[in-house]
Amino acid sequence: MATTTKIRPRALVRASGGPRYAVALAVDALGTGLLRPFLLLYGVLVLRLSAPVTGIAMTAGIVAGLVCMPAVGRRLDRGARSTVVAASMLVRVLGVALLLVTPAGHAWPFATAALFLGIGNQAWPAAHAALVATVSHGRERDAALAAGRALRNAGLGVGALIATVSLAGGATALRALAAVTGLAYLAAAALAWSVRLRAHPAATPEDDGDGGPAPRMRTLLAANVVYVFCLNVPEIALPLILVTQLEASPVWSAAVFVINTVLVVTLQVPVTVLMSRYSRRSVLALAGVILGASYAGFLAAASLGPGRGAPAVAAVSVVCTLGEIVYAGSATALVTHLAPAHALGRTLARFELSTGFGLAISPTVITALAPYGPTALWGSLATATLLSASAVATAPAARDTPRG
Repeated sequence: MATTTKIRPRALVRASGGPRYAVALAVDALGTGLLRPFLLLYGVLVLRLSAPVTGIAMTAGIVAGLVCMPAVGRRLDRGARSTVVAASMLVRVLGVALLLVTPAGHAWPFATAALFLGIGNQAWPAAHAALVATVSHGRERDAALAAGRALRNAGLGVGALIATVSLAGGATALRALAAVTGLAYLAAAALAWSVRLRAHPAATPEDDGDGGPAPRMRTLLAANVVYVFCLNVPEIALPLILVTQLEASPVWSAAVFVINTVLVVTLQVPVTVLMSRYSRRSVLALAGVILGASYAGFLAAASLGPGRGAPAVAAVSVVCTLGEIVYAGSATALVTHLAPAHALGRTLARFELSTGFGLAISPTVITALAPYGPTALWGSLATATLLSASAVATAPAARDTPRG
Protein backbone atom coordinates (compact mmCIF):
# COMPACT_ATOMS: atom_id res chain seq x y z
CA MET A 1 0.00 0.00 0.00
CA ALA A 2 1.34 3.42 -0.91
CA THR A 3 0.90 6.61 1.05
CA THR A 4 -0.72 9.64 -0.51
CA THR A 5 0.49 13.20 -0.66
CA LYS A 6 -1.45 16.38 -1.18
CA ILE A 7 -1.62 17.69 -4.74
CA ARG A 8 -1.26 21.47 -4.80
CA PRO A 9 -3.77 23.47 -6.88
CA ARG A 10 -1.06 24.86 -9.20
CA ALA A 11 0.24 21.35 -9.92
CA LEU A 12 -3.33 20.17 -10.49
CA VAL A 13 -3.96 22.92 -13.03
CA ARG A 14 -0.69 22.07 -14.80
CA ALA A 15 -1.57 18.36 -14.83
CA SER A 16 -4.99 19.23 -16.27
CA GLY A 17 -3.53 20.94 -19.34
CA GLY A 18 -2.63 24.40 -18.03
CA PRO A 19 -4.55 27.57 -17.13
CA ARG A 20 -5.91 28.31 -20.62
CA TYR A 21 -7.20 24.79 -21.00
CA ALA A 22 -8.81 24.92 -17.54
CA VAL A 23 -10.64 28.10 -18.55
CA ALA A 24 -11.72 26.41 -21.79
CA LEU A 25 -13.19 23.53 -19.78
CA ALA A 26 -15.09 25.91 -17.51
CA VAL A 27 -16.50 27.96 -20.40
CA ASP A 28 -17.48 24.82 -22.32
CA ALA A 29 -19.21 23.33 -19.27
CA LEU A 30 -21.11 26.56 -18.61
CA GLY A 31 -22.32 26.69 -22.19
CA THR A 32 -23.39 23.05 -22.10
CA GLY A 33 -25.30 23.65 -18.87
CA LEU A 34 -27.14 26.54 -20.47
CA LEU A 35 -28.61 24.49 -23.31
CA ARG A 36 -28.24 20.71 -23.02
CA PRO A 37 -30.87 20.15 -20.29
CA PHE A 38 -33.32 22.34 -22.23
CA LEU A 39 -32.72 21.20 -25.80
CA LEU A 40 -36.00 19.29 -25.74
CA LEU A 41 -37.83 22.43 -24.62
CA TYR A 42 -36.14 24.39 -27.42
CA GLY A 43 -37.50 21.97 -30.00
CA VAL A 44 -41.01 22.01 -28.51
CA LEU A 45 -41.42 25.64 -27.43
CA VAL A 46 -39.30 27.53 -29.96
CA LEU A 47 -39.50 25.37 -33.07
CA ARG A 48 -43.03 24.08 -32.37
CA LEU A 49 -42.09 20.45 -32.97
CA SER A 50 -43.90 17.58 -31.30
CA ALA A 51 -42.24 16.01 -28.29
CA PRO A 52 -41.81 12.60 -30.02
CA VAL A 53 -40.16 14.18 -33.08
CA THR A 54 -37.87 16.24 -30.86
CA GLY A 55 -36.93 13.21 -28.79
CA ILE A 56 -36.18 11.08 -31.85
CA ALA A 57 -33.94 13.82 -33.28
CA MET A 58 -32.02 14.09 -30.00
CA THR A 59 -31.58 10.31 -29.80
CA ALA A 60 -30.34 10.22 -33.39
CA GLY A 61 -27.77 12.86 -32.49
CA ILE A 62 -26.45 10.76 -29.61
CA VAL A 63 -26.28 7.65 -31.81
CA ALA A 64 -24.44 9.60 -34.53
CA GLY A 65 -21.96 10.79 -31.93
CA LEU A 66 -21.28 7.23 -30.86
CA VAL A 67 -20.85 6.09 -34.46
CA CYS A 68 -18.17 8.77 -34.93
CA MET A 69 -16.13 7.63 -31.92
CA PRO A 70 -13.84 5.18 -33.81
CA ALA A 71 -12.77 8.01 -36.12
CA VAL A 72 -12.09 10.22 -33.08
CA GLY A 73 -9.96 7.46 -31.57
CA ARG A 74 -7.91 7.05 -34.74
CA ARG A 75 -7.32 10.78 -34.93
CA LEU A 76 -6.12 10.84 -31.33
CA ASP A 77 -3.77 7.94 -32.01
CA ARG A 78 -2.16 9.95 -34.80
CA GLY A 79 -1.05 12.40 -32.13
CA ALA A 80 -3.78 15.05 -32.18
CA ARG A 81 -4.81 16.27 -28.76
CA SER A 82 -5.85 19.91 -28.37
CA THR A 83 -7.12 20.06 -31.96
CA VAL A 84 -9.56 17.20 -31.33
CA VAL A 85 -10.79 18.85 -28.13
CA ALA A 86 -11.25 22.12 -30.01
CA ALA A 87 -13.02 20.31 -32.86
CA SER A 88 -15.47 18.73 -30.40
CA MET A 89 -16.34 22.26 -29.29
CA LEU A 90 -16.47 23.77 -32.78
CA VAL A 91 -18.83 21.13 -34.10
CA ARG A 92 -21.24 22.16 -31.34
CA VAL A 93 -20.95 25.76 -32.52
CA LEU A 94 -22.32 24.52 -35.85
CA GLY A 95 -25.13 22.77 -34.02
CA VAL A 96 -26.12 25.90 -32.12
CA ALA A 97 -25.93 28.01 -35.29
CA LEU A 98 -28.35 25.63 -36.97
CA LEU A 99 -30.70 25.88 -34.00
CA LEU A 100 -30.77 29.66 -34.34
CA VAL A 101 -31.58 29.65 -38.07
CA THR A 102 -34.07 26.75 -38.05
CA PRO A 103 -37.60 27.97 -38.87
CA ALA A 104 -40.47 26.87 -36.67
CA GLY A 105 -42.01 23.58 -37.71
CA HIS A 106 -38.94 22.27 -39.58
CA ALA A 107 -37.70 19.00 -38.09
CA TRP A 108 -34.74 18.19 -40.35
CA PRO A 109 -32.63 21.27 -39.53
CA PHE A 110 -33.26 20.60 -35.84
CA ALA A 111 -32.24 16.97 -36.32
CA THR A 112 -29.03 18.09 -38.04
CA ALA A 113 -28.33 20.51 -35.19
CA ALA A 114 -28.89 17.72 -32.67
CA LEU A 115 -26.51 15.54 -34.70
CA PHE A 116 -23.69 18.11 -34.48
CA LEU A 117 -24.34 18.65 -30.78
CA GLY A 118 -24.35 14.89 -30.21
CA ILE A 119 -21.07 14.39 -32.05
CA GLY A 120 -19.40 17.11 -30.00
CA ASN A 121 -20.79 15.87 -26.70
CA GLN A 122 -19.69 12.29 -27.35
CA ALA A 123 -16.23 13.15 -28.71
CA TRP A 124 -15.24 15.50 -25.91
CA PRO A 125 -14.67 13.04 -23.00
CA ALA A 126 -12.23 10.81 -24.92
CA ALA A 127 -10.37 13.80 -26.38
CA HIS A 128 -10.11 15.45 -22.96
CA ALA A 129 -8.85 12.27 -21.29
CA ALA A 130 -6.23 11.79 -24.01
CA LEU A 131 -5.01 15.36 -23.60
CA VAL A 132 -4.70 15.01 -19.82
CA ALA A 133 -2.89 11.67 -20.23
CA THR A 134 -0.36 13.41 -22.49
CA VAL A 135 0.62 16.13 -20.00
CA SER A 136 0.41 14.17 -16.73
CA HIS A 137 0.99 10.67 -15.40
CA GLY A 138 0.17 8.42 -12.47
CA ARG A 139 -1.65 9.84 -9.49
CA GLU A 140 -1.50 13.43 -10.79
CA ARG A 141 -3.23 12.30 -13.99
CA ASP A 142 -6.00 10.61 -12.00
CA ALA A 143 -6.50 13.74 -9.88
CA ALA A 144 -6.50 15.91 -13.00
CA LEU A 145 -9.21 13.77 -14.60
CA ALA A 146 -11.23 14.01 -11.37
CA ALA A 147 -10.75 17.78 -11.27
CA GLY A 148 -11.96 18.07 -14.84
CA ARG A 149 -15.11 16.18 -13.95
CA ALA A 150 -15.72 18.32 -10.85
CA LEU A 151 -15.21 21.50 -12.86
CA ARG A 152 -17.55 20.26 -15.57
CA ASN A 153 -20.26 19.41 -13.05
CA ALA A 154 -19.92 22.84 -11.47
CA GLY A 155 -20.22 24.54 -14.85
CA LEU A 156 -23.18 22.40 -15.84
CA GLY A 157 -24.90 23.19 -12.55
CA VAL A 158 -24.37 26.95 -12.85
CA GLY A 159 -25.43 26.94 -16.49
CA ALA A 160 -28.56 24.92 -15.76
CA LEU A 161 -29.42 27.27 -12.87
CA ILE A 162 -29.09 30.34 -15.10
CA ALA A 163 -31.15 28.65 -17.80
CA THR A 164 -33.85 27.66 -15.30
CA VAL A 165 -34.19 31.24 -14.10
CA SER A 166 -34.31 32.45 -17.71
CA LEU A 167 -37.12 30.08 -18.72
CA ALA A 168 -39.66 32.62 -17.55
CA GLY A 169 -38.81 34.55 -20.71
CA GLY A 170 -40.23 31.78 -22.92
CA ALA A 171 -39.09 31.19 -26.49
CA THR A 172 -37.15 34.47 -26.69
CA ALA A 173 -35.10 33.53 -23.63
CA LEU A 174 -34.36 30.07 -25.04
CA ARG A 175 -33.08 31.60 -28.27
CA ALA A 176 -30.87 33.94 -26.26
CA LEU A 177 -29.55 31.00 -24.24
CA ALA A 178 -28.72 29.15 -27.47
CA ALA A 179 -26.83 32.17 -28.79
CA VAL A 180 -24.82 32.53 -25.56
CA THR A 181 -24.09 28.79 -25.67
CA GLY A 182 -22.70 29.08 -29.20
CA LEU A 183 -20.45 31.96 -28.18
CA ALA A 184 -19.26 29.98 -25.14
CA TYR A 185 -18.37 26.98 -27.32
CA LEU A 186 -16.53 29.24 -29.75
CA ALA A 187 -14.48 30.86 -26.98
CA ALA A 188 -13.71 27.47 -25.41
CA ALA A 189 -12.60 26.07 -28.78
CA ALA A 190 -10.22 28.98 -29.32
CA LEU A 191 -8.71 28.53 -25.87
CA ALA A 192 -8.34 24.77 -26.28
CA TRP A 193 -6.76 25.13 -29.72
CA SER A 194 -4.27 27.69 -28.39
CA VAL A 195 -2.76 25.03 -26.11
CA ARG A 196 -1.22 23.49 -29.29
CA LEU A 197 -0.61 20.06 -27.79
CA ARG A 198 0.31 17.00 -29.84
CA ALA A 199 1.63 13.59 -28.88
CA HIS A 200 4.17 11.53 -30.79
CA PRO A 201 2.46 8.25 -31.78
CA ALA A 202 4.16 5.25 -30.22
CA ALA A 203 5.26 2.26 -32.24
CA THR A 204 2.72 -0.55 -32.35
CA PRO A 205 3.87 -3.48 -30.19
CA GLU A 206 3.28 -7.10 -30.95
CA ASP A 207 0.00 -8.63 -29.84
CA ASP A 208 0.46 -10.07 -26.36
CA GLY A 209 -2.18 -12.74 -26.74
CA ASP A 210 -5.22 -13.51 -24.63
CA GLY A 211 -3.44 -12.88 -21.35
CA GLY A 212 -2.73 -9.22 -22.06
CA PRO A 213 -4.70 -5.98 -21.84
CA ALA A 214 -7.45 -7.00 -24.29
CA PRO A 215 -9.35 -9.42 -21.98
CA ARG A 216 -9.06 -6.94 -19.11
CA MET A 217 -10.38 -4.17 -21.31
CA ARG A 218 -13.32 -6.24 -22.57
CA THR A 219 -14.29 -7.02 -18.99
CA LEU A 220 -13.99 -3.38 -18.00
CA LEU A 221 -16.05 -2.13 -20.95
CA ALA A 222 -18.82 -4.65 -20.29
CA ALA A 223 -18.91 -3.75 -16.60
CA ASN A 224 -18.92 -0.05 -17.43
CA VAL A 225 -22.22 -0.38 -19.30
CA VAL A 226 -23.83 -1.40 -16.01
CA TYR A 227 -21.87 0.97 -13.78
CA VAL A 228 -22.88 3.98 -15.84
CA PHE A 229 -26.54 3.48 -14.88
CA CYS A 230 -25.63 5.31 -11.66
CA LEU A 231 -25.32 8.56 -13.62
CA ASN A 232 -29.01 8.44 -14.56
CA VAL A 233 -30.30 7.35 -11.16
CA PRO A 234 -30.62 10.92 -9.74
CA GLU A 235 -32.11 12.27 -12.98
CA ILE A 236 -34.47 9.45 -13.98
CA ALA A 237 -34.91 6.63 -11.47
CA LEU A 238 -35.30 8.67 -8.28
CA PRO A 239 -37.73 11.28 -9.67
CA LEU A 240 -39.77 8.42 -11.14
CA ILE A 241 -39.92 6.59 -7.82
CA LEU A 242 -40.46 9.70 -5.69
CA VAL A 243 -43.29 11.14 -7.75
CA THR A 244 -45.12 8.07 -9.07
CA GLN A 245 -44.66 5.54 -6.26
CA LEU A 246 -44.04 7.56 -3.10
CA GLU A 247 -46.36 10.43 -4.09
CA ALA A 248 -43.70 12.92 -2.99
CA SER A 249 -43.42 16.56 -4.01
CA PRO A 250 -41.16 17.28 -7.01
CA VAL A 251 -39.12 19.36 -4.56
CA TRP A 252 -37.58 16.11 -3.30
CA SER A 253 -36.36 15.25 -6.80
CA ALA A 254 -34.80 18.69 -7.14
CA ALA A 255 -33.17 18.31 -3.70
CA VAL A 256 -31.63 14.97 -4.70
CA PHE A 257 -30.22 16.49 -7.89
CA VAL A 258 -28.73 19.44 -5.98
CA ILE A 259 -27.20 17.12 -3.37
CA ASN A 260 -25.66 15.00 -6.13
CA THR A 261 -24.16 18.00 -7.92
CA VAL A 262 -22.75 19.61 -4.76
CA LEU A 263 -21.17 16.37 -3.56
CA VAL A 264 -19.57 15.62 -6.93
CA VAL A 265 -18.14 19.13 -7.22
CA THR A 266 -16.74 19.21 -3.68
CA LEU A 267 -15.65 15.59 -3.16
CA GLN A 268 -14.53 14.27 -6.56
CA VAL A 269 -10.89 15.34 -6.26
CA PRO A 270 -10.40 14.64 -2.51
CA VAL A 271 -11.96 11.17 -2.75
CA THR A 272 -9.92 10.32 -5.85
CA VAL A 273 -6.70 11.38 -4.13
CA LEU A 274 -7.69 9.45 -0.99
CA MET A 275 -8.33 6.30 -3.02
CA SER A 276 -4.99 6.64 -4.80
CA ARG A 277 -3.33 4.46 -2.15
CA TYR A 278 -5.16 1.47 -3.62
CA SER A 279 -5.11 -0.04 -7.09
CA ARG A 280 -7.51 1.47 -9.60
CA ARG A 281 -9.07 -1.93 -10.24
CA SER A 282 -9.78 -2.47 -6.54
CA VAL A 283 -11.28 1.01 -6.25
CA LEU A 284 -13.52 0.42 -9.27
CA ALA A 285 -14.72 -2.86 -7.74
CA LEU A 286 -15.40 -0.99 -4.48
CA ALA A 287 -17.47 1.54 -6.39
CA GLY A 288 -19.69 -1.27 -7.62
CA VAL A 289 -20.17 -2.53 -4.07
CA ILE A 290 -21.12 0.96 -2.85
CA LEU A 291 -23.55 1.44 -5.73
CA GLY A 292 -25.07 -2.00 -5.19
CA ALA A 293 -25.51 -1.22 -1.49
CA SER A 294 -27.19 2.09 -2.33
CA TYR A 295 -29.63 0.35 -4.67
CA ALA A 296 -30.51 -2.03 -1.84
CA GLY A 297 -30.94 1.05 0.35
CA PHE A 298 -33.36 2.58 -2.16
CA LEU A 299 -35.35 -0.66 -2.07
CA ALA A 300 -35.60 -0.44 1.73
CA ALA A 301 -36.46 3.27 1.59
CA ALA A 302 -39.22 2.70 -0.97
CA SER A 303 -40.78 0.10 1.31
CA LEU A 304 -41.44 2.83 3.89
CA GLY A 305 -44.18 4.22 1.65
CA PRO A 306 -45.40 7.82 1.28
CA GLY A 307 -44.30 10.16 4.00
CA ARG A 308 -41.15 8.57 5.40
CA GLY A 309 -40.02 7.16 2.04
CA ALA A 310 -39.02 10.46 0.43
CA PRO A 311 -36.52 11.63 3.09
CA ALA A 312 -35.13 8.10 3.29
CA VAL A 313 -34.55 8.06 -0.49
CA ALA A 314 -32.81 11.45 -0.24
CA ALA A 315 -30.54 10.11 2.51
CA VAL A 316 -29.61 6.99 0.54
CA SER A 317 -28.91 9.14 -2.51
CA VAL A 318 -25.82 10.41 -0.67
CA VAL A 319 -24.45 6.84 -0.64
CA CYS A 320 -25.27 6.45 -4.32
CA THR A 321 -23.45 9.70 -5.13
CA LEU A 322 -20.39 8.51 -3.18
CA GLY A 323 -20.42 5.37 -5.32
CA GLU A 324 -20.67 7.52 -8.44
CA ILE A 325 -17.71 9.62 -7.27
CA VAL A 326 -15.54 6.56 -6.61
CA TYR A 327 -16.58 5.07 -9.98
CA ALA A 328 -15.85 8.27 -11.92
CA GLY A 329 -12.50 8.70 -10.22
CA SER A 330 -11.29 5.21 -11.07
CA ALA A 331 -12.91 4.07 -14.34
CA THR A 332 -11.33 6.49 -16.83
CA ALA A 333 -8.08 6.38 -14.85
CA LEU A 334 -7.98 2.58 -15.11
CA VAL A 335 -8.75 2.63 -18.83
CA THR A 336 -5.99 5.18 -19.40
CA HIS A 337 -3.58 3.10 -17.32
CA LEU A 338 -4.35 -0.14 -19.17
CA ALA A 339 -4.37 1.35 -22.66
CA PRO A 340 -1.21 0.73 -24.72
CA ALA A 341 0.41 4.01 -25.76
CA HIS A 342 -0.13 3.37 -29.47
CA ALA A 343 -3.88 2.80 -28.99
CA LEU A 344 -4.75 5.30 -26.25
CA GLY A 345 -7.23 7.17 -28.44
CA ARG A 346 -9.01 4.08 -29.73
CA THR A 347 -9.17 2.60 -26.23
CA LEU A 348 -10.69 5.77 -24.79
CA ALA A 349 -13.10 5.88 -27.75
CA ARG A 350 -14.26 2.33 -26.98
CA PHE A 351 -14.70 3.27 -23.35
CA GLU A 352 -16.81 6.27 -24.36
CA LEU A 353 -18.86 3.96 -26.61
CA SER A 354 -19.61 1.71 -23.63
CA THR A 355 -20.49 4.76 -21.54
CA GLY A 356 -22.73 6.18 -24.25
CA PHE A 357 -24.44 2.82 -24.76
CA GLY A 358 -25.11 2.49 -21.03
CA LEU A 359 -26.49 6.02 -20.85
CA ALA A 360 -28.65 5.38 -23.93
CA ILE A 361 -30.27 2.19 -22.67
CA SER A 362 -30.56 3.07 -18.98
CA PRO A 363 -33.69 5.27 -19.31
CA THR A 364 -35.44 2.48 -21.21
CA VAL A 365 -34.39 -0.19 -18.70
CA ILE A 366 -35.27 1.95 -15.68
CA THR A 367 -38.68 2.98 -16.98
CA ALA A 368 -39.43 -0.60 -18.06
CA LEU A 369 -38.61 -2.06 -14.63
CA ALA A 370 -40.19 0.66 -12.48
CA PRO A 371 -43.86 -0.31 -13.10
CA TYR A 372 -43.13 -3.79 -11.67
CA GLY A 373 -42.27 -2.27 -8.31
CA PRO A 374 -39.19 -1.34 -6.27
CA THR A 375 -37.95 -4.92 -6.00
CA ALA A 376 -37.82 -5.36 -9.76
CA LEU A 377 -36.02 -2.04 -10.28
CA TRP A 378 -33.58 -1.83 -7.39
CA GLY A 379 -33.09 -5.58 -7.04
CA SER A 380 -32.13 -5.88 -10.71
CA LEU A 381 -29.80 -2.88 -10.58
CA ALA A 382 -28.13 -4.10 -7.39
CA THR A 383 -27.62 -7.61 -8.76
CA ALA A 384 -26.24 -6.45 -12.11
CA THR A 385 -23.89 -3.93 -10.49
CA LEU A 386 -22.53 -6.38 -7.92
CA LEU A 387 -21.93 -8.95 -10.67
CA SER A 388 -20.06 -6.29 -12.65
CA ALA A 389 -17.99 -5.39 -9.60
CA SER A 390 -17.13 -9.07 -9.13
CA ALA A 391 -16.06 -9.31 -12.78
CA VAL A 392 -13.79 -6.28 -12.39
CA ALA A 393 -12.27 -7.65 -9.17
CA THR A 394 -11.56 -11.09 -10.65
CA ALA A 395 -10.38 -9.97 -14.11
CA PRO A 396 -6.79 -10.81 -15.12
CA ALA A 397 -4.66 -8.56 -12.93
CA ALA A 398 -2.56 -5.69 -14.21
CA ARG A 399 0.32 -4.04 -12.38
CA ASP A 400 -1.62 -1.23 -10.76
CA THR A 401 -0.27 -0.76 -7.22
CA PRO A 402 0.89 1.72 -6.19
CA ARG A 403 -1.00 4.05 -8.50
CA GLY A 404 1.93 5.43 -10.40
